[in-house]
Amino acid sequence: MDLLLLIIILVNAAFTFKGLNDYSFFERYKFNAGAVRRGEYYRLVTGAFLHAGWGHFLFNMITLYFFYKPVVVYTGYTGFLLIYFAGMIGGNLLAYYFHKNDSYYSAVGNSGAVNAVVFSAILFQPGASIFILPFPIPIPAYIYAVGYLLYTTFGMKNLKDHIGHEAHFGGAAAGIILSVLLAPGLLKQRLMLLVALLIVIIGGFIYARKKA
Repeated sequence: MDLLLLIIILVNAAFTFKGLNDYSFFERYKFNAGAVRRGEYYRLVTGAFLHAGWGHFLFNMITLYFFYKPVVVYTGYTGFLLIYFAGMIGGNLLAYYFHKNDSYYSAVGNSGAVNAVVFSAILFQPGASIFILPFPIPIPAYIYAVGYLLYTTFGMKNLKDHIGHEAHFGGAAAGIILSVLLAPGLLKQRLMLLVALLIVIIGGFIYARKKA
């Protein structure tokens, strides 16, 4: 277990433990569109360290564990942190963009940051395989990336499943952008994949915006 990863997991665990056992703490630091509109911008970060339950926490941390190392190997610790926090803030900013007029919209969880790491890892290792539980069938990472963005695009405006699809979408987009900025060689090495992802991201945003 890398020290940086361990610190991130422990910080998430501490926030989650406190939030699940202290209602006022949870309400004060969760992401809430109305509060952000009033100037409480810290919620764009603090809300990502809270989780709705331990199952939610474990799913995010296990996913982060599996995709952490490729990003660190290719971008270093500083690059990883930039991608992680860009996904966190970018995901919540996109959620705020779509819900800024809904003062009651709230969300918690690190999915934006985790998705940024996942998509960064996919860019660096597109030939890897991804398993989606409970199905024991390996999916090529590049196919998963395109398919996941399409699903999230659909989910943003058509699914009322209490999942923050906007944060997932925004986090993934931030991870892709930061990875290219940190490793410009990806533009040549992964051009076709980047073009496909860019088309889905732009098209998905336009689609979701029109449906808003």
